[in-house]
Amino acid sequence: MLNFIFLFQSDVDAEELSQSPLSVIMESGPIGMAILVILFTLSFLALYIFIERWFTIKKAAKIDENFMNNIRANVGAGNIAAAKALCQTTDSPVARMVEKGLMRIGKPLRDIDAAIENVGNLEIFRLEKNLSKLATIAGAAPMIGFFGTVTGMILAFFEMATADNVGPQVLAGGIYQALLTTAFGLLVGIVAFVGYNTLVAMVEKVIFKMEASTVEFMDLLQEPSTV
Repeated sequence: MLNFIFLFQSDVDAEELSQSPLSVIMESGPIGMAILVILFTLSFLALYIFIERWFTIKKAAKIDENFMNNIRANVGAGNIAAAKALCQTTDSPVARMVEKGLMRIGKPLRDIDAAIENVGNLEIFRLEKNLSKLATIAGAAPMIGFFGTVTGMILAFFEMATADNVGPQVLAGGIYQALLTTAFGLLVGIVAFVGYNTLVAMVEKVIFKMEASTVEFMDLLQEPSTV
């Protein structure tokens, strides 16, 4: 046993330990390379979705603290046109919801609330765009990596069964594939999972602000001074 360990260590010389990442990937074989290409593609897609959604949700979460105060002042003064103009110049989900409510002034409060809710649902749908894809990547990437593990071990055992002399070089390709695909699949899955939950938490904060603004607007319409 000790002789085998010694021989194995002597085969792994300094040149092999200093292999570049590209050469290690090349050693994983065609199936391993194909799986790694898929995982690389998924990682770039996940990164793009996270960055694009991050800035979009951040932008939606920025609401001027004076926005509702200005709406209240304009509506209280009977200047509905000025309130609508303020909504049109404010690029946020809350502004679009309030604008829809202003357009329904004069109708029953139930109809106004329903119209605002419909706009809110559309805004939430826009905020959650592509989040399902990010969740899919978070779940699929580790499974793809495990598939590479299985095929790599099959390759390693096949090489071991068909080789005359079993040594580290014979098993290297299958083991490289098994370890690389597993590690990279888990890495992509973990990053995508963390990114997904981060974005979901951000969306929930925006939804809370939307709901709070809706309640404030509906309370405004029920004040005696509202025109």
